[in-house]
Amino acid sequence: MSRVQTFPASAPINVVSRNSNEGVPWATSALVDTLSSSPTLRLTGTPTITSTGEDIFPSLPPLLHGHPDIHLRNGVMNAARLADANEPDAERAFFVGDLSQVYRQHLRWQACLPGVEPFYAVKCNPDPYVLHLLAALGTGFDCASNQEIAQVLALGVSPTRIIFANPCKAVSFVRNACTRGVDMMTFDNADELYKVARAHPRAKLVLRILTDDTKSLCQLGIKFGAPLDTVPGLLAKARELELDVIGVSFHVGSGCYDPSVYTDAIRRARQAFDMGAAAGYAFSLLDVGGGFEDALFEQAATFLTEAIALYFSDADRQGIRIIAEPGRFYVSKAFTLAATIIARRAPLAPSPTTTTAEEDDGPSVMYYINDGVYGAFNCILFDHQVVHPYVLSMGNSFHVSETEPVGAASVWGPTCDSIDCVCVNTRLPSALRVGDWLAFDHMGAYTLCAASQFNGFEVSRVVYTTGGGVGAAEVRGALARFAAM
Repeated sequence: MSRVQTFPASAPINVVSRNSNEGVPWATSALVDTLSSSPTLRLTGTPTITSTGEDIFPSLPPLLHGHPDIHLRNGVMNAARLADANEPDAERAFFVGDLSQVYRQHLRWQACLPGVEPFYAVKCNPDPYVLHLLAALGTGFDCASNQEIAQVLALGVSPTRIIFANPCKAVSFVRNACTRGVDMMTFDNADELYKVARAHPRAKLVLRILTDDTKSLCQLGIKFGAPLDTVPGLLAKARELELDVIGVSFHVGSGCYDPSVYTDAIRRARQAFDMGAAAGYAFSLLDVGGGFEDALFEQAATFLTEAIALYFSDADRQGIRIIAEPGRFYVSKAFTLAATIIARRAPLAPSPTTTTAEEDDGPSVMYYINDGVYGAFNCILFDHQVVHPYVLSMGNSFHVSETEPVGAASVWGPTCDSIDCVCVNTRLPSALRVGDWLAFDHMGAYTLCAASQFNGFEVSRVVYTTGGGVGAAEVRGALARFAAM
């Protein structure tokens, strides 16, 4: 239920400000000691709950130190202080973004796919700190629009580190890419070739082919990808228009849960390479797309590596640059959302804890939180995600006993729309009340990027930390060096 052992909070809540190192009545020292001793958190050094943070980039929020759980709890205490001061929207939901998690994912990528250059899919999470860090680490970027291109170029990234990976673009977007020096872009149809010939004749084109994406949460083949039998005609048209086609790309779908599909995708890419050779092209780029899931990443890397070795000889690979477009792999685990219970609907009379009849009829308790499917939880609708709440604080305590009675409940967002359901049926402590807080892990992918302000509810803010363990110092060093460039 609760992932750390801590303490009851009977004293007044008073959180240290960014400019103070003076005491916190809500047992801060006990919190730090407890968190540091927890084997699941693996903290190193002294967590800096009272840190002022670092303003490495003046335009961005301060970058804090310490394990993200510290800042989740700090955020809860800060909300209580603001509520006591009658601040509007004091209990606003918030994210904690752990940049060291992004860094650790980058290390995994380098270890498992050392010959594949990651071009981060900006659409997944265009958070400015994430982009700054990935730019500092030397990744490329997969952009799909003028705005995404502008956001990456504003970091000082070379346009050669961008692939405009949208096969169907507005002419003005193609022209803008030309002006900005972004030459590498995808296509999958003849009309796109005519547009590129008019607006960006020096483009380095990458032919996106259709592949099997039926083993993914989000299937993209219904919208993008040229069937193999259309490839010779497209290449002939490109040749006629004097366009430079430099390679082939594919995408197995977003959130691929069967990495074996990479084998067939590489086989199809090999066929497209052979068709290119027959058309007089010497392809030098293979883009293996995205779809990489955190839990299956090592498997995906193995299938991909073995398939490339099977279909592309050592001699072939000497002249081929291999890139990929990972998105959720880098950021999903790096963001946690904290939301408070703003309302509760339950039977007036006390009922027994979770009966068979109750479960058959559905949850009898409904909790309303201050973020929903029109906000960060749009991932439920658009990205087919299932989220799992856990208790962050209950009854002014960060500790929930393992013996605490639980019952079936549903969780809803704050808007007036009945579609705004976060969890249809979950298990939560029966003692939860208005003012308690829930948290949701793995909220970094396709959440904030599509959040709206429907019904006047603001998008949840983000608190940033470099973490308290492996990668924290490296992240700070990388960002500091990048800022100084």
